Order: sequence, then structure tokens, then C-alpha cells
Amino acid sequence: MIKHVAPILAAAAATFVAPSIGIAQSAPPAYASDPGVYRVILDNEKFRVTRAVWKPGELDKLHAHPIPSVVYPLTDCTIKLTSADGTVRIVKTRAGHPMEAPVTFAHTAQNISRHTCAAVFFERK
Repeated sequence: MIKHVAPILAAAAATFVAPSIGIAQSAPPAYASDPGVYRVILDNEKFRVTRAVWKPGELDKLHAHPIPSVVYPLTDCTIKLTSADGTVRIVKTRAGHPMEAPVTFAHTAQNISRHTCAAVFFERK
């Protein structure tokens, strides 16, 4: 009986997980996904620097961060991150306190603070 369960689980995983992985990997990078929030302020062969500004309650478009980066918050903020699979994570940033941002697949970010949030992303190419 156990021999027959493994192929069924594998088929289910291929049916449900593979498409979400494809969505995650095909999400555009943040700077290309939502020009209303993200603006590239430097782009050369070594670095890309992007400024992000979210108004109170603003939800950006589905995007990814395909390159590890450093985020430098310009304001104290609370951001709600929702991944393509529905997982939610709340991130609190403090102005002037940089943080490492790993490669991140498809997600959205929403400013759940009562004020405008701003941050600068530094990506090394």
C-alpha cells in the first residue's frame, strides 16, 4: 500500500507545487513591477539602487527580489509581506538601520503603518 502512496503524492506535488514555483520564479523584479512604488536611482554594471515609497495602506504589485540586497529604511515602518502561496509575514523597520534581504520569490508588500514608508534597496550585480 505504501508503494502506491508515494507516486500519488509525487503527482499531487507536481500538479500543485510546480505551478506556484513557476509563478514565483516568473514574477518581475521589484523595480520593474511597480514604477509607482519603486524607482531606480542608480543602475550600472556593478550595482542597482532602487528607492521604494509606499503611501499609508498602499499594496504594491506582485514582484520578486532575484538578487540578495541590503535594505536601508528611511522611515520607521510596518510592512506586511504576502508570498504567492498566501504566507504572511510582518516586518518592522527602523529608519537608519539597514537589514539584509535575501533572494525572495513572488510576493507583495503593503504599508500597514499610518504614515508613508520609504526605503532604499542596494543590489550588487
